Amino acid sequence: MSNLERDPAESECGAEAVQDDALEFLEPRKVVLGRTTQVRRLLPNKNRRMIGAWCFVDHYGPDDLSARVDSYDAPGPRGMLVPPHPHTGLQTVSWLFEGEIEHRDSVGSHAIVRPGELNIMTSGNGIAHSEVSVPDGPSILHGCQLWVALPDDARASVPPAFNQYVDLPVATFNGAKATVLIGSVAGVTSPAPAYTPLVGADLAIDAGQTLALPLTPEFEYGVLVVAGRLRIGDLTLGHGEMVYLGTGRTEIDLSTEIETEIETEGEGVRCMLLGGAPFEERLVMWWNFIGRSHADIVTARADWQAAIDAGGNDRFAMVPGYDGDPLPAPGLPATELKPRGRSR
Repeated sequence: MSNLERDPAESECGAEAVQDDALEFLEPRKVVLGRTTQVRRLLPNKNRRMIGAWCFVDHYGPDDLSARVDSYDAPGPRGMLVPPHPHTGLQTVSWLFEGEIEHRDSVGSHAIVRPGELNIMTSGNGIAHSEVSVPDGPSILHGCQLWVALPDDARASVPPAFNQYVDLPVATFNGAKATVLIGSVAGVTSPAPAYTPLVGADLAIDAGQTLALPLTPEFEYGVLVVAGRLRIGDLTLGHGEMVYLGTGRTEIDLSTEIETEIETEGEGVRCMLLGGAPFEERLVMWWNFIGRSHADIVTARADWQAAIDAGGNDRFAMVPGYDGDPLPAPGLPATELKPRGRSR
């Protein structure tokens, strides 16, 4: 997915890792993508810019695509409508809970993104892609769009690629399961490519259960609730809310047993676990580009605009099969973009 903000602010990628028993609530902010989609953006966050190499987390839906749009949109049906746009220095991770999205990219990939199937696109030095809701697909759209920052050696050496995994491994627990997108959970490992120590999983926890989830103490983590209500320590999270966990833990209790003054029927919880070794490199993150300097971003933007004018170039080919114009880059800010480390 693109960052479709027309005046994107420079993102300070990186924040100091917090040790031991830190629990930090990450407040989402609403962002309108284009004319048809509103998301809850959890990363970058004013309090925490990255979790491991995860540098961008958008959660959207559930949206009824059969309904008319509301006040923040133009007239017409809902749905994902993201024209061809570029990426550099990152991986995009698409994960759906409901619905279908059609993916096309400049290396010739054409795939339907479906619930429970991992779609991971590695940009290397440059790739372009489009994402559009399937016109005759399911009426509900609900999912996450995630970015992973590539380390410097990988962004320069790894070629652009798209990988789709329709049968991911599952770690099972008493009253819970974890579908492993990237990395390992409880000894169960995903086949998806990762270029730093990283983990991503979709957790489903039954009503009335507490999952003692094993963790890697060298990793920092985030937990994003996408359905139900979850208790972690003294925090209770609801739909679209996220908590940051510092390093140093070997496990964490995730509980669906919520104490309230009103007696309610218990419900299960679905949440995303994102984690990894704290990312040490200094980054510049602007619009859909991740680089290491202001010059990196200026060059990437110029190369994308040149590709639009020429119908493709050596860095950014056009997206075959997409019926419409690519997305032009916004203007650069007046001030120089500066690389940021993990410490503010």
